[in-house]
Amino acid sequence: MKFSPLFWPIKLRGNTLYILDETLLPQRLSYIKARTYQEAARAIKEMKTRAFGQVLLVFSTFLLVLKQTKGKNSVLPLLQKVAAALNSTRPTLPFKFLTDMVLAWAREGDVEKKINGFLELLKARRIQRAVQVSKYIQDKEAILTHCNISGELPLIGEFCRRQGKRIEFFVTETRPYMQGSRLTAWELKRAGFPVTLMTDGMVASIMAQNKITKVIVGADQLAQNGDVANKIGTYQIALVAKHFKIPFYALCPPQSKAKAGKDIKIEIRPDKELLEYEGIRLAPYGVRGFYPAFDITPKELIAKHFILNIFQPNTSSGRVGRTKGI
Repeated sequence: MKFSPLFWPIKLRGNTLYILDETLLPQRLSYIKARTYQEAARAIKEMKTRAFGQVLLVFSTFLLVLKQTKGKNSVLPLLQKVAAALNSTRPTLPFKFLTDMVLAWAREGDVEKKINGFLELLKARRIQRAVQVSKYIQDKEAILTHCNISGELPLIGEFCRRQGKRIEFFVTETRPYMQGSRLTAWELKRAGFPVTLMTDGMVASIMAQNKITKVIVGADQLAQNGDVANKIGTYQIALVAKHFKIPFYALCPPQSKAKAGKDIKIEIRPDKELLEYEGIRLAPYGVRGFYPAFDITPKELIAKHFILNIFQPNTSSGRVGRTKGI
């Protein structure tokens, strides 16, 4: 099966991490080299990779450090430094649960094998989820999406195609980083699906014209009550979808420790990212910008959560328990 480059955007070769630079797409398919955990953490903070790519980079960074320290007696203090650096990068994404899991494996032993086994299982579960979502899509559906779901949308489309379903996609630009136009439209077109690009402000008008039959978005965090945090702009799309009785589906990680959406800390990005794009000033000097990277969509607006249920794999060292936070 052919995957989008965004489905698995991190590669570890030797003592170097190759990180797909999503800020250069669609003009150029290029990888950043990271040889230290500090460089990997910087790539997360600067949004060089995002969404699932950041989760994958967290685990891959530990693998990099383990390779570089092979043969040394105790690497746990260094791994704790790596965890602290990764945890400080994005406040809305629950990296601490992931890093705590790796540190627990390190205390038990055979941590490298456990990380690799977990990543294999993670890939399999993402494929399984794409199959599941495809079964909820009918022939000749028009699907609206917002931002980017790290390679899963083309995979869902491929499973629909194998089932003989003809589908098309409407993609919001997703400002200010334009992930919809740069990433989602690019990977869907690359996979051979009809794609229509629209601005974020067109959603109500397009839905009023009966051009959309379903909405599928990702989620960066799922609260215990079913609220989700996703790219800013998701909430208003869910409200409009509810008004027009259009099913709104969210592809979610397992539940975080947040009891409800109000308990999720929203990351406020630098206002420069709103006021400038690729070094070009978009607003007059002196104008202030406000850029919360995420908003909260209440559970009442979500027709179905497709949750990525991940269990830690069994290893030769013994059974490892259940996980809850990817």
